[in-house]
Amino acid sequence: MLKILFSPSEGKNSGGEETPKELLCSNEARQTILEQYNKIATSGDEDTIKELFGFKKMSDCEAYANDIFNSPLMSAIERYQGVAYDYLDISSLDAAQVEYLKTNTIIFSNLYGPILGGDTIANYKVKQGNNIGSIVPDKFYKDRFSYQLDLYLNNDDILDLRAGYYDKFYKSNKTYTTMKFLKGGKTVSHWAKAYRGLVLRALAKSNINSIEEFKSLEIQGLNVKEIKVIKNKTEIVYDITQ
Repeated sequence: MLKILFSPSEGKNSGGEETPKELLCSNEARQTILEQYNKIATSGDEDTIKELFGFKKMSDCEAYANDIFNSPLMSAIERYQGVAYDYLDISSLDAAQVEYLKTNTIIFSNLYGPILGGDTIANYKVKQGNNIGSIVPDKFYKDRFSYQLDLYLNNDDILDLRAGYYDKFYKSNKTYTTMKFLKGGKTVSHWAKAYRGLVLRALAKSNINSIEEFKSLEIQGLNVKEIKVIKNKTEIVYDITQ
């Protein structure tokens, strides 16, 4: 099978009606960081809460200053909203395509760490790069989850669509494929999020199950310019044509 590594988003959809479940690589291994987050979120300490969430006004924090262990849950792939998720446009996909995303996408959350698209999570807020109390999230998850992820992904092809920041959470020891987007010969930065969303959408719509199948996939607006192989990483470079 193909597993797609993907980034989270600062924006979240509220609500949810899903039931709790065991998250990828175990709930127990996350307990320390989740409890630390929850302690801050429910503390009533406005300065500490604003610092964690990355807001200047307490009024902006109110939607997130809740007990995450007793909050509505939603699948991760449906929880996030932002440029990549806007272009993924999951609401327009059919049930089989959504199930593909829930089963085959691994999102690297700043709070929950690596989770499957179908894993159920609360509405939360951690500004990228912020510590959670004394815990550094990327180091916490890299130290505790890298071996488990290596085992989990051992028999799968890997397509890494994450932003570079999330390499801090996990770096594959086996062969994996990444993508780079060029416009007029220059690397696209912010709008790379949009194209990652479009690629993930194309994967779901075509039920792509291997890197070989992916290499044959035509994606509207993208042409393969070159393919680079550096050690265990294959980088597919695309020209944006529209």
